Amino acid sequence: MGRDSAEEGGGSRAGGLVLKALVLLGGALLLKKLRKSKTRWDHARVVAEALSGEKFSREQACRDPDNYFNLRMLSCPATELVDGSRILYFEQAFWRTPEKPFRQRFYMVKPCPKELRCDVELSSYAIRDVEEYKNFCDRSKDQRPQPEEVIEDIAEHLTTIHLSRCERGKRCLYEGSTPLGGFPNTWNGASYCTTELSIHKNGEVHTWDRGYDDEGNQVWGAKEGPYEFKPAQALGYSDMFSPLNFSPALQS
Repeated sequence: MGRDSAEEGGGSRAGGLVLKALVLLGGALLLKKLRKSKTRWDHARVVAEALSGEKFSREQACRDPDNYFNLRMLSCPATELVDGSRILYFEQAFWRTPEKPFRQRFYMVKPCPKELRCDVELSSYAIRDVEEYKNFCDRSKDQRPQPEEVIEDIAEHLTTIHLSRCERGKRCLYEGSTPLGGFPNTWNGASYCTTELSIHKNGEVHTWDRGYDDEGNQVWGAKEGPYEFKPAQALGYSDMFSPLNFSPALQS
């Protein structure tokens, strides 16, 4: 009987150890899952923050004024969707006329779908009434369209870029492009457009937007390489107002 009790006690202890191991394993798997989910959203947050702010292509325009303009890129948070996706307002203008943006978009930033091998999905959307959003980021919050209005003003989908973390040793943090074949675009005789984007550790954003016709000829966009936008705070006062920026080539 004593032997039976010992065996029962040993079996009980063994069962307890197995149960404890299963609980620990389940907890570890849950923690891993939570960490993985948090990391996916962390990537989206980093990209959204990196895209936000005022940036200029001034240095590039100084180096190569025949191929690049001094452009101002401005982006800021506009709202957040119920699923956590961040909506940014984005505009580009010639630096001398920031009040007249020639490109206005909404960006939606969220983690890539799990079936894709990427970290962040960045989609651009047209704005229902662009006039209402001009210089959105320069205005005080009470003078802007409100978050619920922003959601209603998100119009047709334009492009999607899938971004991945850059390989170790590269200057960039994230890089990616539109899928093969790009997205429909009809500006200046184009039939489709492509975009390449990289976000750098020093706050720079490099973007290369190009349009092509049915025969594959480029009909708009920079030809020599991507535009290189540097944060405004990285440029000195004399940089921003260099005489080179007043040349006729930068006014078109």
